[in-house]
Amino acid sequence: MSRARGEIETLPSGSLRVRVYAGVDPVSKKRQYLVQTVPAGPRAIREAEEVRARLLREASQRRAPGDPGADGERATGPGAPPAGSAGRRSRGTLTVATIARLAGVSPPTVSKVLNGRSGVAPDTRRRVEDLLRERGYRRPEKVARAACVEVVFYGGMSHLTVEIMRGVKQVAVGHGLAVGFTDALREASTGRSWAQDLLARRPTGVIAVHTGAMPEQHGLLDASAIPLVAVDPTSEPLQPVPSVAAANRRGAFAAAQHLLDLGHRGIAVITGPLERVCARARLEGARAALAATGMPLDERLLRAGLWFSFEDGLSHGRELLRLPDPPTAVLCGNDLQAFGVYEAARQAGARIPHDLSVVGFDDISYARWCGPPMTTVRQPFAEMGATAARMVLALAAGEAITQTHIELATALVVRDSTAPPAAETIPATADRF
Repeated sequence: MSRARGEIETLPSGSLRVRVYAGVDPVSKKRQYLVQTVPAGPRAIREAEEVRARLLREASQRRAPGDPGADGERATGPGAPPAGSAGRRSRGTLTVATIARLAGVSPPTVSKVLNGRSGVAPDTRRRVEDLLRERGYRRPEKVARAACVEVVFYGGMSHLTVEIMRGVKQVAVGHGLAVGFTDALREASTGRSWAQDLLARRPTGVIAVHTGAMPEQHGLLDASAIPLVAVDPTSEPLQPVPSVAAANRRGAFAAAQHLLDLGHRGIAVITGPLERVCARARLEGARAALAATGMPLDERLLRAGLWFSFEDGLSHGRELLRLPDPPTAVLCGNDLQAFGVYEAARQAGARIPHDLSVVGFDDISYARWCGPPMTTVRQPFAEMGATAARMVLALAAGEAITQTHIELATALVVRDSTAPPAAETIPATADRF
């Protein structure tokens, strides 16, 4: 089907995506499209044709006289501004980020001024408004949102991200929306912000998973009225960005308390990288449980991982089992680290749980299948995704949300990797590894 008449594309899910050309953006000079997804069903083709006809009418109304046609060529002739004219320079590359840099503020602050929101000092507001007037900034015209919720991950798919996506999809499908996927790590390798590419796709909302502070991305999305919600942010979330996480501190407290209840006192803790907020919260929970017994965490039994990885568990597990007085239990930052401790114990000839109890965190599927099945703390990944989806759709509908940060309960899952400590500890042998 020609671009002038719109395009109807069949998606892998069976849904139909309708896309209609709607002119050229005056800032980026990129083509704009009106996009809507029609759910799969017996009337999908007829509904897609009706949607295409409606979008064609809307696109025709949006395109001003002299706007390029469906072929995307630049308008010429009398009345078309010449290349390099002042009209073309009035916005040019002027963006929220540029105004923020000139004003010496953050992009979210500029967005607050543009949207008339509170939380900006009067002097700062005047400075930003003066710059907006002096530079001739004009907000981009609103275009139709794509019927899609975009989920941004850092580094591709894993068990955790699949579960989060499942929760997002459950909510999105109920609202007739598709779910898209963006790998922020891959986008970063191109030198572009992932938010820049999302602006062209105009999703209904964006959910960012396991990402850090996002002032630039939030500013870009907010200026285009695209809501953003963070799931399990790696650093303290920016105040304007709503977020969803698990109750990491309480989960680690429950795991440490379980080991204490079994009679363990020599409890080692392997954390994730402590620059990540969840790793710090889990360490705080373990410390609090141990301190409540009057036996603070022995710092000689604390190890900080470079990442939440099998290799961290293996290397730190080896170190801990070599100690003259090795621990009787290890509380790990996640299940992958716990698998590494399993391997370190195997190499040392230590039996789990007879010689060493091990607790993970996450409850990925492999935790149920390994030998012995692992005691761990379950994170509600699917519910985290569903909660974030409900929040982002509420924001997209212009609704106010009462909670900007939601923590969902974790659950201790007791399996076969924990038991009371044996009468004798593991003999220290330096040549085991």
